[in-house]
Amino acid sequence: MRTILLRARYWRIVLFFFRVVLNVVFWDIFLRRVGLGFLVRSTRPARFRRIATRFRALAIRLGGVMIKVGQFLSARLDVLPPEITDELTGLQDEVPPVEFDSVRLLAEAELGSPLQTFFASFEETPLAAASLGQVHRARLHPQESGELGFEKVVVKILRPQIEQVVAVDMSALRVVGGWLQHYRPVSDRADVSAIVEEFAATIQEEMDYLSEGKNAEVFAASFQGDESVHVPHVVWKHTTRRVLVLEDVFAIKVTDYDAITAAGIDRAEVARRLFAVYLKQIFEDGFFHADPHPGNLFITPQAGKNEDGSTAWKLTFVDFGMVGRMPENLIEGLREAAIAVGLQDSSRLIKAYQILGVLRPGANVKLLEEASAQVFDRFWGMNMNELRSIRHDEMMKFGLQFRELLFNMPFQLPENLLLLGRTMGILSGMCTGLYAEFNLWQQLAPYAKKLAEGEGGSSWDVFFDEAGEFFKVLLAIPGRTERVLGRVERGELNVQMPMVNIQVSFLERSINRLTGGVIFLALVVSGTMLINSNQTLAQVMFGGAALSLAYILFFARGHRPWR
Repeated sequence: MRTILLRARYWRIVLFFFRVVLNVVFWDIFLRRVGLGFLVRSTRPARFRRIATRFRALAIRLGGVMIKVGQFLSARLDVLPPEITDELTGLQDEVPPVEFDSVRLLAEAELGSPLQTFFASFEETPLAAASLGQVHRARLHPQESGELGFEKVVVKILRPQIEQVVAVDMSALRVVGGWLQHYRPVSDRADVSAIVEEFAATIQEEMDYLSEGKNAEVFAASFQGDESVHVPHVVWKHTTRRVLVLEDVFAIKVTDYDAITAAGIDRAEVARRLFAVYLKQIFEDGFFHADPHPGNLFITPQAGKNEDGSTAWKLTFVDFGMVGRMPENLIEGLREAAIAVGLQDSSRLIKAYQILGVLRPGANVKLLEEASAQVFDRFWGMNMNELRSIRHDEMMKFGLQFRELLFNMPFQLPENLLLLGRTMGILSGMCTGLYAEFNLWQQLAPYAKKLAEGEGGSSWDVFFDEAGEFFKVLLAIPGRTERVLGRVERGELNVQMPMVNIQVSFLERSINRLTGGVIFLALVVSGTMLINSNQTLAQVMFGGAALSLAYILFFARGHRPWR
């Protein structure tokens, strides 16, 4: 019976994503190619909402890995449209709990004795239900609580048979990943199979509570002496691979905006401190909390007051099952990127991309550097609200200027950036939710300058390094000038105007597709009107429509002058 249920679960997941893929292919690929882009745009909000609603229902019903996927998507307020994020937000709190009898049996089997042996009291109603386990409040016996310095604890217990459920979910995701691997715009930019396997390894580590307890202690050691960050203590005496006992530190959830404000805490300051704490984890510690969804972050008010009269508070982290470790090359590349963004240095940003290994082979580095410089000039310093309110014509102008990059995106996603990218995506959305005017640029700039000053021991070293590069370029100018003049004299100088070629080619393809689309629709309508009065002529019309459709799909695409 259990095998049948797991097989049915597998097929439900696969068929759901198969329908989503068909939806995207029809609306965003087929209809665009036949010149019906206006219809695609007008129906997009409703379509996104329907897909999100169906996914939410599926995730709540199945739990497991599907909940984690939904939690990630719901936190991407900065990227995904509200039709998706609003619908999936409830997944943070709607994970159905497991019956207590099943949980108790698993916990007692792990601990080797009845629960009352270890706890003076144990609440049967769960405090929180997560995708892989659930949390119950309990109290330690007086003698043990006196030794540890706290009485209240939370007991985190894996869901029964969750290992089999996760195995089925990952099998389904591997199938979906295989589909994506055959779609060149995706496969050219990411090794989907490697990413899925990286995600699977992360989930396996998250199901090992002994590993989670060790991660919590490493994290606590990183912030030892920092009164603004709190990490719960681990009760190792009662902890096993499937049962984890921690100090009870539950407080105001980071997304409970009304409660944060009512406590006299500045939400903007919460967003800034949260972002700063993550910068320290990533760039200094090389070890970061990789699951910052609202159920794992709390604001803990303190008894005292700050100098400005506001309530003192701590940022409390829980759930260390999913953590990221930064290899040295990744830290180096991210430091370069942070410094480049903070100092608005486009050439340095390209260097960071190369260190990180995110550029595809043959990427047009010069054009990418020029585009990065334009981004800094036009958008640097804007907060999320300002970025969202940029005029459509301005974005179109920028897109047309760098259409080569938009058509042939030069980036690929290495699997070692999966966890960090997920974390920063959730974090960005969370900071924006806390404070709509949150400005990532302003928060990153001081940290970037600090990193730059740390290179070589002082800012003077950085200055002399940059000056050395400048003089190298300066000394090379006479030789380059002589070579250019020589080519002019010999008539060998060619001036390239890639943007003109790109715009002409794009216009040509657009006209071809629009013309083909009009003919296609005209023939279909004509054939439909004639189907009852003249079937022969109607068939001719439908045949012509099929030919025009084939022309649109396969012959009206033109060629791209940069390839």
